Amino acid sequence: MYAERHPGDALSGRVACVWHQVSEGETTQLVVPDACVDLIWGPGGLFVAGPDTGPVPTPMAAGDAYVGIRFKPGAAGAVFGVPVHELRDRRVPLAALPAPAVPPPLADAAMAPDPAARLAAMRAAVLTRLRETPAPDPAAPAIAGALRMGRSVRDVAWAIGLSERQLHRRSVASFGYSPKTLQRVVRFQHALTLARAGVPAAEAAARAGYADQAHLSHDVKRLSGVPLGRLLSPVRHLA
Repeated sequence: MYAERHPGDALSGRVACVWHQVSEGETTQLVVPDACVDLIWGPGGLFVAGPDTGPVPTPMAAGDAYVGIRFKPGAAGAVFGVPVHELRDRRVPLAALPAPAVPPPLADAAMAPDPAARLAAMRAAVLTRLRETPAPDPAAPAIAGALRMGRSVRDVAWAIGLSERQLHRRSVASFGYSPKTLQRVVRFQHALTLARAGVPAAEAAARAGYADQAHLSHDVKRLSGVPLGRLLSPVRHLA
């Protein structure tokens, strides 16, 4: 069972959703890239899931419970005390990061078995960190949005008023990815959202800015390791 909820007004500027997942049986969950960073409380404790560049198969035992806070692409900023690119393709225990060691709201809830209590503690800790750290690059949403529509890196740089080198530097700082990798990930997610809504694959490819359906199929396999049909579920699991 997996469910996403609105993060609430206090977090909505930087956070895409809060979520809760309980495994109903022993399984391996396939996590695919989405350019997001998540703070997750799982069976092993608190950890940060950085922006992925490929599929991450995640073993889950029956009854395993996870709660998470998912930052929007480019919105994590300095919350975790390290550059976002240092989290790329990693799952890092929160205590191993140089951000202030486990914030009091999280320490107080460390023994709480109730997912709601854990999520409340996580929300309080994230709000504290958002107040303590600089805002992310204001250009990040425009960069991701333009690349998501399939525009070339050169065209996006020109439209935003940056050189390609400046765009590269700001993309890595905000998303943990180069612009080309970011484009591949956000375009893939755009096409996946369309396909999950019932749009035929060829049309989804065209609307997401792919050259053709074969181009989409290539990127889907590259980023997820499976054909598009395997991903057509309305539920987005884990991080």
